[in-house]
Amino acid sequence: MIGIFKPAKHQPRLPEDRIDQEYKSLRWRVFLGIFVGYAGYYLVRKNFSLTMPFLIEEQGFTKGQLGVALSAVSIAYGLSKFLMGNVSDRSNPRYFLSTGLLISAAVMFIFGFAPWATQSITIIFILLFINGWVQGMGWPACGRTMVHWFSGNERGRIVSVWNVAHNVGGGLIGPLFILGMAWFNDWHSAFYVPAAFAMFIAITIFFFMRDTPQSCGLPPIDEYRDDYPYDYDETHEQEFSAKDIFLSYVLNNKLLWYIAIANAFVYLIRYGVLDWAPTYLYEVKDFSVDKSSWAYFFYEWAGIPGTLLCGWISDRWFKGRRAPAAILYMVLVLIAVVIYWFNPAGNPAVDIAALMAIGFLIYGPVMLIGLHALELVPKKAAGTAAGLTGLFGYLGGAVVANIALGYTLDYFGWDGGFVLLIGGCICSIILLAMTVKHEAIHHKTKTAQH
Repeated sequence: MIGIFKPAKHQPRLPEDRIDQEYKSLRWRVFLGIFVGYAGYYLVRKNFSLTMPFLIEEQGFTKGQLGVALSAVSIAYGLSKFLMGNVSDRSNPRYFLSTGLLISAAVMFIFGFAPWATQSITIIFILLFINGWVQGMGWPACGRTMVHWFSGNERGRIVSVWNVAHNVGGGLIGPLFILGMAWFNDWHSAFYVPAAFAMFIAITIFFFMRDTPQSCGLPPIDEYRDDYPYDYDETHEQEFSAKDIFLSYVLNNKLLWYIAIANAFVYLIRYGVLDWAPTYLYEVKDFSVDKSSWAYFFYEWAGIPGTLLCGWISDRWFKGRRAPAAILYMVLVLIAVVIYWFNPAGNPAVDIAALMAIGFLIYGPVMLIGLHALELVPKKAAGTAAGLTGLFGYLGGAVVANIALGYTLDYFGWDGGFVLLIGGCICSIILLAMTVKHEAIHHKTKTAQH
């Protein structure tokens, strides 16, 4: 492992009268770092989707070709989230998070300023693959940070608040694109304007981030808040080898596999709607570029209250169980997708409302599956567990949303595409339902032990 990424060493324990004040201060400082940092990652992740109508008109690319190119992000991100997730479990997130964001911003600058970067599908694919790989350094580093600084009975609310960071970042791409077009009258500004903000954020968050509480002279979070997982022991505070993480805690975890497969279908809906929204609204619903960009913004930012509510419902209504809240949300997603499909052109308010409803709802299950993965393994294996669900989400869900949906649209039109999305909704609900019984057993065991 590169030396600069190694976890920070444990420091001598601070005096008891300083621990509470120092813990409170550093917890929210670290949280601000991962929130702003992850929002920065989304400023430079999905920019390509906004430029696809221009590439179709000016370069003559087909939807299938662009879908293949777009899949590079999902393929690379899915693999990276899993493999780099394992690296992140043995790394200092302060360096890990900042480095990935700096490289991602650099790739967007290449797209924005190098004419050759958008001339061929092969070149686009390679650049998007590089971007997707370094994007995989974001979530695991944040996940490692959250499980070390926030304990189990508060994570539903904390993670739901953190999770809206990608809505904040992803939603801002649309307004930044409009701003760039106004300043430069250049659709390439969809790349270089957000990249400039992302680079500034990468430098800033380095000064906010810290590794574990122990590296700051503080006790483990479970001890500090007297809130231990149901199977907790002292080995959970030790660094594991890559082999131990994979074989002992991840690959043999049946419940983790259930939610990973469910995640593939959730991501099919998430990116099937999001990535193709600008093109669908432009071609079918007669939206202008500006109006499509704002619809993109509303989709992302509607996820903020939806995710917060989902975390609260999971913690309070379902007492920390994640599957029931996710199922409730996915049933409502199914209804919203049907409305989005059947609403005729000429009713933009209904289209935007349907998009906002999907955005409001879809990010709740995304958040809960990621959170559930963190809670199914010891803290030192959290990045790898989250990476497994991400691997399925992106390789099994987002790639289908990019490639299969792209060619489905070429051969069967938008109706065929929506049939695929609705099938994904139904499958996700079935798979999440399969986890309810197992999750209830884990929850009952933890309750009995406390």
